Parts: sequence; structure tokens; C-alpha cells
Amino acid sequence: MVHRATGVHLLADFHGVDPARLTAVERIDELLRAGAEAAGARILHSHFHSFGEAMGVTGVVLLAESHISIHTWPEFGFAAADIFMCGEAVPQLALAVIDNALQPQSRTVQTIERGAPVPTSK
Repeated sequence: MVHRATGVHLLADFHGVDPARLTAVERIDELLRAGAEAAGARILHSHFHSFGEAMGVTGVVLLAESHISIHTWPEFGFAAADIFMCGEAVPQLALAVIDNALQPQSRTVQTIERGAPVPTSK
């Protein structure tokens, strides 16, 4: 299978998240995997790290289509997610799964088109 080199990169900041949703490494791993599956991406591997009891988590799910990563700060009720997918995967579907699970009071999302050819002037 050949994937297009172009893709969509979502940078999402989740504010006002219940700290209990941001500390359990196994639940966050499952959450990002569920997001990848909802997006139609193929999971290759994941790696997550907890910084300790009631502390933040950092982790990544590597995809054939690229990756989903997250960093959490329960002490601030904040999480930052990075969702980059190429091919036929739909990163917005992964974002919806993560947003639904974290239930933030607010979120901001930046969407970046990646890999599109740069027009050349003649």
C-alpha cells in the first residue's frame, strides 16, 4: 500500500480537564489507540510514561500514517495533543474521540496541511 506524502496535522490544546482524566497511563494509551482506530489509522507501536502518582503522562502512538502524541499536566487541567496523519486516515475523527473522553471546558485546535507542493514562480 502506498500512502500520499501529504497529510493533516492537528495541534490541540485541552483546557479545564478533570485532573483524574490526565494521570492514568493505561487509560491514556487506550484513549489514543481508540482515536487512531476511529480515524482509520494502522497502529504500529505505542509508548507512554507516567511521571508518578497524580502526575502527568507523556506518550505516543506510532502509526503507519504518522503519529498521535499527548502530554498532560493534571496540576493545570491541561493536555496537549499532536495528531498527524497522511493517507486515507481522518485525524479529525481521532480528535473527536480524545475530546469526548477528556471533556475539556475549552479547546483550541490548529490545523496544518503538510507535504503539499510549494508553488514555484516562473
